[in-house]
Amino acid sequence: MKLPTLRQLHYLTAVIDEKHFGKAAERCHVTQSTLSAGIQDLEDLLEVSLLERTNRKVLSTPIGEEIAARARQILSLSEDLVDLAQAEKNPMSGRIRIGLIPTISPFLLPKTLPVIRRELPDLELILVEDQSERLLDQLEAGNVDVVILAFPFNIRGLNQRKIFSERFWIALPKDHRLCKQEQIKAEEIPVKELLLLAEGHCLREHALSACELPLSAQRRSVQATSLYTLIEMVASGMGITLIPEMAVNSDMVKHADICLKPLKSAAVQSEREIGLVWRPSFRRTRTLDRLTEILGSVDLS
Repeated sequence: MKLPTLRQLHYLTAVIDEKHFGKAAERCHVTQSTLSAGIQDLEDLLEVSLLERTNRKVLSTPIGEEIAARARQILSLSEDLVDLAQAEKNPMSGRIRIGLIPTISPFLLPKTLPVIRRELPDLELILVEDQSERLLDQLEAGNVDVVILAFPFNIRGLNQRKIFSERFWIALPKDHRLCKQEQIKAEEIPVKELLLLAEGHCLREHALSACELPLSAQRRSVQATSLYTLIEMVASGMGITLIPEMAVNSDMVKHADICLKPLKSAAVQSEREIGLVWRPSFRRTRTLDRLTEILGSVDLS
């Protein structure tokens, strides 16, 4: 039985991602005629129509979309094989693609990247920032190799390793009545003043969990898409918010005209845990071990 080639699967996923033959051909570094012929051969082999071709755009058929999803998994596994062979020769060399969420990357990277460059000079890092769900999509598709996330979070059966945990702090306007306290109890938080990130950011759920508050407990009229925006809103007297401990001594927070107080909470999830998530097929465990050591040893305070 004749089987599809990796090249054919690569052509298919490129066309479906780009929805354009010309752009897909550029991405695959081949001519458009070569790419079109490769996909036609794949359709002939499978005896199904994978694409709907029009003069303006290219759409995938339902079966084409399903086959493309499986093709991405196959391509990811083949890349993992290459990574595994390379890691066997030198585990601390080669390329590794790391995804990070926006509430971790600006605070973790400035302190850890210099150490990684010094300790692992032959390791090439490709960094991707996005929200947790989309990063897991990219991880399953093979577009990134490992993701740094905050837990608890549904990791869809992927592998995970926790590195460290951190508490939450309350950011308040400098003239707020709670600034006089050494710390703030969860039950003392004025819910009507609480500012949080928009839905889709896991920090939102973690902050509410630390305060033992329901997901509806926030000012619905005011939501931000970044921690920086939240800090600026607090500095302007629009409300209060929660920030992770790794952000407390960042330039973003130190230069803001706000008051910071530690949160005292009896909640089970009063802290968020930071860790790695990767595909079971990704076998560069020695590389992950070394990255874990570095990430866990850097002082983020």
